[in-house]
Amino acid sequence: MNHRDDALMSDMVDVRNAQAASPIVIVCEHASAHIPPAFGDLGLPASALHSHVVWDPGAMAVATGMADLLDAALVASKTSRLVYDCNRPPEAPDAMPARSEIFDVPGNADLSANDKAERVARYYTPFREALAAILAARTAPIMVTVHSFTPVYHGKTREVEIGILHDNDARLADAMLGLAAHHTSRIVRRNDPYGPGDGVTHTLKEHALAHGHLNVMLEIRNDLIATEAEQAAVARTLSDWVSNARAQIEAKA
Repeated sequence: MNHRDDALMSDMVDVRNAQAASPIVIVCEHASAHIPPAFGDLGLPASALHSHVVWDPGAMAVATGMADLLDAALVASKTSRLVYDCNRPPEAPDAMPARSEIFDVPGNADLSANDKAERVARYYTPFREALAAILAARTAPIMVTVHSFTPVYHGKTREVEIGILHDNDARLADAMLGLAAHHTSRIVRRNDPYGPGDGVTHTLKEHALAHGHLNVMLEIRNDLIATEAEQAAVARTLSDWVSNARAQIEAKA
């Protein structure tokens, strides 16, 4: 990798604690609300620029807390999901969406094939390569992706508070759901508010399922992680579930 590529990587991807002792790798694809000035806020109204359509509020704080508690590496995108959603493959329509929930995204309307290819190369490829390298440096890595979701979506109130999501490998999710059932009063559900049918498991499929690594995707309702104290508390709870679930699985191996 040349110096220019190194600079691009650091501009687009936040990699922390790369030398962590734990095999656990925390991932936050929607960590940032940053829209590069060249995109002119993508034509969004000011009211949308820090809303859930642009990023996952609170998710990076929880992911950082979990990485610290678990002595885990952390890989996060440094650019808004609307510029490029790093949890989507380049061919997905919502990788660079022209509409997100109730908001049109004028800056993503009528993108040419070249426009899209440039965004893939600049935002997605460095993220994918950085995550792949962090995982490859570990023996039997365990990947945990961290997201947040809005409590009201298209006018519908969501009851679920924490979603534990998986694709066709449910080992870690099953163990965490079992722990959650006995150790929290939170409303915790499997593949809710999203699931594989919604196209949200791309990172799991690309980086974990293809290699047989333990993996899970966590969704936290963002009104529950609005303050630093709430973020720290949720990070502790989720870290305990991940750690204990890992221990259960390894004990059975």
